[in-house]
Amino acid sequence: MKIPPKGKTPLSLTIIIIAVIVLMSVTFTEDLRVLTGTSTLKPPKASSSSSSSSSSSERDASSRETNEAVIDEEDKIEFNRKKCSVTEGKWVFNSSKEMLYTDESCPYLDKQLVCKRNGRPEDKYLYWEWELDDCTLPRFNVENVLRKLRGKRLMFVGDSMQRAQWQSFVCLIQAHIPPKRKLIKRNEGNCMFKAKDYNMTIEFYWTPFLVDSNTDKYIITDPNKRILQVDSIAHHARSWVGVDIFVFSSYTWWMSGQSIKSSWGSFANGEKGYEELDVRIAYKLGLKTWANWVDSSINPNTTRVFFATMSPSHLRSSDWGNEDGIQCFKETMPVAQRGFSGSGTDKQMMEVVTDVIERMKVPVTVLNITQLTDYRIDAHVSVYTQLDGKVLSDEQKKNPLRYADCIHWCLPGVPDIWNQLLYAYL
Repeated sequence: MKIPPKGKTPLSLTIIIIAVIVLMSVTFTEDLRVLTGTSTLKPPKASSSSSSSSSSSERDASSRETNEAVIDEEDKIEFNRKKCSVTEGKWVFNSSKEMLYTDESCPYLDKQLVCKRNGRPEDKYLYWEWELDDCTLPRFNVENVLRKLRGKRLMFVGDSMQRAQWQSFVCLIQAHIPPKRKLIKRNEGNCMFKAKDYNMTIEFYWTPFLVDSNTDKYIITDPNKRILQVDSIAHHARSWVGVDIFVFSSYTWWMSGQSIKSSWGSFANGEKGYEELDVRIAYKLGLKTWANWVDSSINPNTTRVFFATMSPSHLRSSDWGNEDGIQCFKETMPVAQRGFSGSGTDKQMMEVVTDVIERMKVPVTVLNITQLTDYRIDAHVSVYTQLDGKVLSDEQKKNPLRYADCIHWCLPGVPDIWNQLLYAYL
């Protein structure tokens, strides 16, 4: 046996030491990637030569883009609610996207939201998919949804944005259920879809402020006449008993641009018994009332609670650099600017949601739809809607400043992606 010179390490031992160090380095860095959202794995760069022709360079560039796309997909992890950020991603156009329903195939859509039927001339808005940076977002699988929801009640609670998400969810699954085995009921704004063979209901409960208000049963269009009870939720909560999965949301109706009138105890005194509150203060008080109900009434072992963040409006085209535009009118492409946030997103209101939910005892999953939705200036109903049961006339469509709706969303459309996120968390 040959003894190595004193002070020198055998080659085999040296190789082992180096291998261990490299492995530890990679492991540490990949753990750090999970925390920071960055990746240490980089796609190979295609080499280029100064003497290559322009056509060859184009082919190299095309090949490089393809390789990068493949490697990026391979580097992504399967969706994990604790590790994946649904806000970090981009909209990708997919002309071969499979449509699980259309505005012709689903009979449960509000007529105001069926943009194609209401005359929208192009349909590019239908073919955008939300692609996460570091994770693979699972596609909405109807069979899995029906299996997961067997014997359960799923309820969307909130305003017209939640009603749109309810309609989207129902339309995504209803084609898989025979006509005689499904039932739908609508009553004073509240809706219920039942799949009999699964003993499952998908419900919508109308309460635009979550807390009690005088505009719950009959809609009061004048914000000055609306009165809330920011300390009371009892009237609504009676209808929430026995629900297995909640998806709450409340934002749009708070943003009237005016202070919030709130009474304490009842509406018996009418307009004489209210106090005017700053919007954010009233919003926080209202959310605390909701949070107290959740903490005192929900068993987290049997019931899941989601809270969907704000759905942005797009009322100021200068936000995305279209100085000559009129709100979202004639927009046909999402905003490409990474991290775009328009004036229809109130970050202070978002902070209120975060602050209240972080202090709750019952775990609440935040369904963060705001960032991905803010890019979609192209997907509102705009002038392709209905007014008093009639499609807007050509003359009305020529007046988008008055008639364009840049708050609500076409269906099919963006709310389908909200439900894809919900499915990923389920």
